Amino acid sequence: MGEKTQNSELKTQNSEKKPKATRDAYGDTLMELGQKRSDIVVLDADLSCSTKTNKFAKAFPERFFNMGIAEQDMIGTAAGLALTGKVPFASTFAVFETGRAWDQIRLTVCYSNTNVKLIATHGGITVGEDGASHQALEDIALMRALPNMTVIVPADAAETASVINTVADYRGPVYVRLGRARVPYVLPDDYNFEIGRAFTFNIGKDVNIIAAGIMVATAKKAAAILAKDGIDAGVINMSTIKPLDEETLLRAARSSKLIITAEEHSIIGGLGSAVSEFLSENHPVPVKRIGINDTFGCSGDSEELLKFHGLSAEDMMKTIKEALK
Repeated sequence: MGEKTQNSELKTQNSEKKPKATRDAYGDTLMELGQKRSDIVVLDADLSCSTKTNKFAKAFPERFFNMGIAEQDMIGTAAGLALTGKVPFASTFAVFETGRAWDQIRLTVCYSNTNVKLIATHGGITVGEDGASHQALEDIALMRALPNMTVIVPADAAETASVINTVADYRGPVYVRLGRARVPYVLPDDYNFEIGRAFTFNIGKDVNIIAAGIMVATAKKAAAILAKDGIDAGVINMSTIKPLDEETLLRAARSSKLIITAEEHSIIGGLGSAVSEFLSENHPVPVKRIGINDTFGCSGDSEELLKFHGLSAEDMMKTIKEALK
């Protein structure tokens, strides 16, 4: 087993906890960081109640900056604060942070390689009733294409807390995508996140599912269903989209007949693209991408939207069975 590989031989008490939104874990962890470190500053674009940065704002008002509905200004200000030695966490909805302020992220954050942490909430279609205008399905592609940018999508609240603590110490631009909906705990309670390191629940002989974000829990459900039909399915949490854990990915590709990628994002430019690009050059194997199929979202209950777009465990199971044929 390579030194980059984590596996599931850890404690599993987290699975007994009640589901929690990754944005809530962000708010709690950010406040804890503020108590420990005076260099942490937080910026928000008038959505602090939704992004949960309001907890930090209440505890440390002198280090919180509500920039109003001015995302571009927020990013430029965050870059300036980083140049003074502060560690800025800039938050708003994913669709606004990556879309409205892309030029500022490209130039003042990535080109200048400033130490800015972009922590976006409300990623994917599980934003729900807010509809297509607020459902970021392209944000990972936008951030992944930028030089110097690290891209992370935590699977649950516990991993989110570990991610936020890790990126606070990491020097360089980081984009972390969080969600609105409550998600189950899937990772062991003594798991520690490391940038560029995947977590392997198990390696399958028939298929390996490379998932990120809320789709990790879905992949685990699908794998359990497939096992009843005699299909050996592995599940890997690829929470760091950039840089990929190439060692673990190669191991998964060499061990099975099929690779499935699963993400709450467009199949264009996200995790599926990253995995396909790497494997096509290093170990070509059949790859099937599960995600949003080049379309905008729509308004509805988050669970209904996941089913509508074919992102349920049952849909994943059917896709895998068809692909294995």
